[in-house]
Amino acid sequence: MKIVCFLGVFLSFLVNSQTCLPSFDVSLSSEKFVDNGDGTATDPAVGLVWMRCSLGQSWVNESCTGDATELTWQQALQAAHGYEFAEQTGWRVPNMKELASLTERSCVRPAINELFFPNTPSDDFWTSTPSVVDAERAWVIAFFNSSNSLKNKDLFVFTRLVRTAD
Repeated sequence: MKIVCFLGVFLSFLVNSQTCLPSFDVSLSSEKFVDNGDGTATDPAVGLVWMRCSLGQSWVNESCTGDATELTWQQALQAAHGYEFAEQTGWRVPNMKELASLTERSCVRPAINELFFPNTPSDDFWTSTPSVVDAERAWVIAFFNSSNSLKNKDLFVFTRLVRTAD
């Protein structure tokens, strides 16, 4: 009986979308961002403009559609260089502190505000922050549960771009 219950809980995580603590107030979390109406959202507290979709996805009808692209760390940095989106340039891979500011610690699978960042893969995302002890690794933020870790730069990982607000 315990095994069946465990499997039922496990399967519900595979089928259901984001899970949040009962005390989570989506309206308070949503006040952090300003919808720019062009597939970007601004965090005025820190002066950053975020792409609402992961690289590879498209902003269509107020949602992110398509599959996010997984890139190596170097590919992610190169993709950001000269990237133009929403008639704006200056996009870059966020540093660890910036990307961590998007995590929603009251939620998992994904651990991000789904109202502003819909269809975010519940997986690792590159930061521009390299390891200071191992040149072959860089930091990632996991939007599965908002944790961070070092990953080999040649692994294929998701990317979300940011720019400094004008």
